[in-house]
Amino acid sequence: MSQVAPEEVAAPIGLRVQNLGMTYYGAPKPLFQGLTFDLGRAGRLAILGRNGQGKSTLIKMLGGVLPETEGRIQWLMTSSWPIGFGGGFQGSLSGLDNIRFLARLYARDYKETLDRVDAFAELGSSLKLPVKHYSSGMRARLAFGLSLAIEFDCYLIDELVAVGDARFQQKCQEELFERRADRSFMMASHDTNLIAQHCDRALIIESGKAKIFEEIDEAVEVYTWLRAA
Repeated sequence: MSQVAPEEVAAPIGLRVQNLGMTYYGAPKPLFQGLTFDLGRAGRLAILGRNGQGKSTLIKMLGGVLPETEGRIQWLMTSSWPIGFGGGFQGSLSGLDNIRFLARLYARDYKETLDRVDAFAELGSSLKLPVKHYSSGMRARLAFGLSLAIEFDCYLIDELVAVGDARFQQKCQEELFERRADRSFMMASHDTNLIAQHCDRALIIESGKAKIFEEIDEAVEVYTWLRAA
């Protein structure tokens, strides 16, 4: 992922993606290719596609977890790791030690970061356990709590709001969509109601091709048709 000069950070565009493609090693054809779009600093982009089309892969590429095989990703604002992806944690360390490490990495106060994560994630004494013993839901809570505690300009979300009970899902939505209404995000989700409510544009990935829709209602209609086909 390319680095940008300090003077570019003030640009209204927060992310530029140019001719992006991904081909897994040994695969007969690209998962997708030719993806080009910009995301503004307050933009809210849905990433839609049927299972296996590359939504989660794209989120991981944008978050720096997977390298692109072609094209360019240029960040002009800070971005979170992919929320919902637990690969960023050191499994042999406790939740507390992972919080300490990431607070140090992002130059945040450990005690303040811990208090914010603990209040949001509601993991209690489980924070003392090695993360490798966490369920996928617990890892997602920790990842979301940390991303909110550290604060980013853009959040990368992969179905995280499906974690936990209805009360916790509502808590996730309030923290992200209401209290951080000035931030941007990209969200991969099958929940068309959530998409229609919170996103203003959409990217649909289908059969190796990707298309940007400027009208969210049109994107939801097309995606609903694709799922029913």
